[in-house]
Amino acid sequence: MSDLTSHLWAIVLTRDREADGLFVYAVSSTGVFCRPSCPSRRPARERVEFFPSAEMAAARGYRACLRCRPQETEEVSGATDRVRRACQAIAGAPERPWTAAGLSKVAGASVPQLQRAFRRTLGMAPREYVAACRRRSFLSRLRANPRVTAAVYEAGYGSPSRVYEPARLSGMTPATYAKGGHGAVIDWITTSSPIGIVLVAATSRGVCFVEVGKSVAEVRAGLGKEFPAATISSKPSMRLRSYAAAARAAASAHSVSPSLPADIHGTVFQWKVWRALQAIPGGTTMTYTDVAKKIGAPSSVRAVARACATNPLALFIPCHRVIGADGSLRGYRWGLGVKRRLISLERRS
Repeated sequence: MSDLTSHLWAIVLTRDREADGLFVYAVSSTGVFCRPSCPSRRPARERVEFFPSAEMAAARGYRACLRCRPQETEEVSGATDRVRRACQAIAGAPERPWTAAGLSKVAGASVPQLQRAFRRTLGMAPREYVAACRRRSFLSRLRANPRVTAAVYEAGYGSPSRVYEPARLSGMTPATYAKGGHGAVIDWITTSSPIGIVLVAATSRGVCFVEVGKSVAEVRAGLGKEFPAATISSKPSMRLRSYAAAARAAASAHSVSPSLPADIHGTVFQWKVWRALQAIPGGTTMTYTDVAKKIGAPSSVRAVARACATNPLALFIPCHRVIGADGSLRGYRWGLGVKRRLISLERRS
């Protein structure tokens, strides 16, 4: 964990009300984002992602907590209000060439006053917050436009090398977002199941890939094809035994915790679809039209189908539960035979 995320996590653990409005934290297992002082039970650290603003968390596909209402503002002390004004300005335009004097003017404080207020409330300097917001903006732009150089300059970095500065919110290198996984370190493990050999691959943050096949060699080749530029372990990793057990359970029509840590990335629309898939009860199915309506986009049936097809964690994100409007089985990553088998197993369980 970086020094920056360590500071933010410490604030969340202490439920520091002075940090409300300065950042939010989102929980991957619930799809909800909260203010630092939220009284809800604290999630596991590996499921938490930090955002400079509520708007950024919402844009990533998370929804606001109904308990702490992080999108609402409230009266705060003078020092905290100065920090809030500076943070809102930075989050709104991270690409600007922010200076200490410029931020102080926005905040209505002197440079030393703002520096002290940032250190006291967030445990970091204003420049570190700027770096975090720029990085978040960069990753968002990279997802929308994979041309790295364009994304770098659009996000306000002076050069590509600046992207790799140590202050970061996501904990992931930009290369992880690029095709091929260059820079990623991936472990894997396999297990037998009623639908064949299942491979589960993961980075240090969570599961990044699932493959099904007839042999270990076949699924291992699938992993290499998916991440041709990544560093992939030469042997199975015993640290992933719990993931293998979860995959075996899912392939056997047993329930799997939705809080399984994942290290995958998609558009806001894809995340909406994937979360909708996780809400479909085992043993039941929905049509692509049903899913489109459920996420509030009834005219996006084809886009829903594409999101299902690009789901990197099939089994854990059960796209096999989505069928055609006429009740027929449509395309599935591992073939209609596997899809039919999964549905049959779930209906009998």
